[in-house]
Amino acid sequence: MNIVLFSHPTFLDSKSMPHFARMLYEGLVAKGHKVKVWTPQPKLHRLVAKSHASKWAGYIDQYILFPLWVRKQLKTQPADTLYVFCDQALGPWVPLVKNKPHVVHVHDMLALCSALGHIQENSTRWSGRIYQRYIRQGFRQAKHFISVSNKTRDDLHCFGQISAASSHVVYNSLNYPYAPMSRFDAIHLLMDAGLPNEPDGILLQVGSVWYKNLAGVIRIYIEYAKVEKNPLPLWCIATSHDADVQALLKLVPANGKVLFFQNLDNEVMRAAYSLARAFIFPSLAEGFGWPIIEAQACGCPVITTNAPPMNEIGGSHSIYLPLLKANDDAEFWAINGSQVLKKLLNLDGIERNNLSLQCLDWASRFDSNVAIEGYLNIYRNVHPFESP
Repeated sequence: MNIVLFSHPTFLDSKSMPHFARMLYEGLVAKGHKVKVWTPQPKLHRLVAKSHASKWAGYIDQYILFPLWVRKQLKTQPADTLYVFCDQALGPWVPLVKNKPHVVHVHDMLALCSALGHIQENSTRWSGRIYQRYIRQGFRQAKHFISVSNKTRDDLHCFGQISAASSHVVYNSLNYPYAPMSRFDAIHLLMDAGLPNEPDGILLQVGSVWYKNLAGVIRIYIEYAKVEKNPLPLWCIATSHDADVQALLKLVPANGKVLFFQNLDNEVMRAAYSLARAFIFPSLAEGFGWPIIEAQACGCPVITTNAPPMNEIGGSHSIYLPLLKANDDAEFWAINGSQVLKKLLNLDGIERNNLSLQCLDWASRFDSNVAIEGYLNIYRNVHPFESP
């Protein structure tokens, strides 16, 4: 099959989308397909990369110069080419190929939901609202969609207002071969990366974006450290710039320790997941929730939110907290969360080993070959030159 992947430009500050595009490209090539990647080049962005005008220069590269280039390229493509958009946020380019075989991968509707005023915890400026409507105006013209979870598909139909010929769900796969690492190896790899030596283990959290609920995690840690004589340190793979987070950090008991790290590579993250006694991830929302299965693939138990898609991705063996809503008593929620955490940490060796085995078994379902085959089955169904 001849496939063109539309991908986010490399000059954007994104990590998960390049991971997905690379996984998709490598998986399709490994199956013997001819794959090209089309992405905007930083022609203007490169000239003003360190100025306030860089964002607007990037928009010109993406939405004016790139479409001109695509129109020229389309004239030279084989008639049997399938056009695949790696993310629904690339919607403005969909009209370029709406009358050709195409599929749009959908990761989450959170930015659009915020722009439409449906997420109380995250307001969107007027410019962001216009931008999200511009994106939706584009992807609504597509006919075939693949969502990463049932929750994302539901949001796509509800808020995306699409008129789809087909709309399927294929779960994401792990985009790195996460696997358990021995405590000895994990400690030494983390120390080699310049991180602290924590022989008794750590608690782990990932993500700074509003829906990751970093403040909620710190609230839980505060309550845990109040009643634990020697609390484990909390490592946050995040930034601490948020004002609410800064205020909460002042309330952490003296015996507690909250550390922040950024830009850790996959192997260092694998070591952190392997060393962690618990992965605390009570998100307010997700499109999929990659870190949930990353942690489980390393045998680390997960505490997350009892709401989709977190409870869809986490499996029956994960430990669930109620969704923390805007008007809820955050302190009461955190006290409950700390009790759940202590119960997990107090499991005996056999119970913990069994839980880790359940984590590993569940994470094995999110295999890249399974995902690629799922995509290909859908691609063949929407491609007039391929037999289903």
